[in-house]
Amino acid sequence: MASDGSDTRGADMGKAQLSSLAWIEPVMIVATMVASVIVNRRKSYSIFPSSTTSSRRNSADGLVDKDEYLSDSDESLSSLRVRSRDFEGTTPHARPFYAIAVFNRILQKFPFLVEMFYWALNYVAYRLSKMAAASLHGHVKGDAVRDIAREHGESLLHLEHETPLALFFFVKEISVQQFFLNNHLGLMSIMNQIYSLVHIPGTVAFISWYYYAAPNHNTFAIARRTMTLGDFVAFAVFAVYPCMPPRLLPESCGFADTVRQANAQSVWVADTNSINQFAAMPSLHFTFALIIGCTFWWHSGFLQQFFRGKPRDRSFLGMVGFMIAGVLYPMLVLLVIVATANHYYLDAVAAGFSIMLCFFCNKIWLLLLPLERLLLRILRLEKPIPTTGEGRKRIYTLEDSNYTDLSV
Repeated sequence: MASDGSDTRGADMGKAQLSSLAWIEPVMIVATMVASVIVNRRKSYSIFPSSTTSSRRNSADGLVDKDEYLSDSDESLSSLRVRSRDFEGTTPHARPFYAIAVFNRILQKFPFLVEMFYWALNYVAYRLSKMAAASLHGHVKGDAVRDIAREHGESLLHLEHETPLALFFFVKEISVQQFFLNNHLGLMSIMNQIYSLVHIPGTVAFISWYYYAAPNHNTFAIARRTMTLGDFVAFAVFAVYPCMPPRLLPESCGFADTVRQANAQSVWVADTNSINQFAAMPSLHFTFALIIGCTFWWHSGFLQQFFRGKPRDRSFLGMVGFMIAGVLYPMLVLLVIVATANHYYLDAVAAGFSIMLCFFCNKIWLLLLPLERLLLRILRLEKPIPTTGEGRKRIYTLEDSNYTDLSV
């Protein structure tokens, strides 16, 4: 029973999240990444240089094609060059060098592979956050994390609606869910599907698009670093403050689990050992959505024109389109996560504060550059030069601030 006496548990909750999402979502993510790797490739670069190309060089080696750079003897590219004997060696000792050389050239051809590596690290950190929560709260008898997470969830509802903060949260989450369950069941069915498709696949699609569309790699990396730092801030909170989402609260709270009814579960949110189901605060759904919305506003050119007096570099309709998308997308995600009882309002508020902190502190990731360089040296790899934005239009060198300042 809900707080107002209505019963939502036995009501029709619309079409559940499709069981097929268990394989559709991974396929969508992999397809998006593969497409981005191909689209963002260095088009004039060959993984296996021809003998004709080698003979036209002053030296017998060169990782980067002459047409891409002003000078074939640019000192900034010297560390990228791969000796021809690494490709031509036939002895057993030469073969490892050959494999390293080929892999280096593959990275230079497809620089977006580095972004896929960063996403893999994010997932590892997410897994560790659940282990950390269990370790921090495991000293309590019984199902410690579940009990603590339930208490935290109930306390958030009390804080929102039983304290002066109720002035700001005058429409309860349960009322939003009941509105759609009782009056717009078709929309609830759509939101049940959107819940998964807008999070991981949608965010990956955004990263793939902005890697290509950003004016330069500097701008792209700010958005990506802010998003990554937002991830890790959330992971830390998940560990110390496990919070049960509304859908898992006791039946007396009245929330219905509309997304996962009838065992229709997404591979990313199923109740398995690999998923942290007590990670409501802050909302990563809204964290990503708000960062994407803010990026759309910046990409529109309106902020640069209004605050800096710079002429916009796109049409008026294009600018307005990005501005509208920058508002509607976070609002849609907020509506979805509340209506499907996956988050509280305060989860979104916490996400907003987290984003502001992460934006102003995003360069903290640059402290990892020495560690990254050490790892690359151990593996005998060269970090690829990105093709983002201006990387497709002009020369990038390893000393270009647009690249080295945002290598992480």
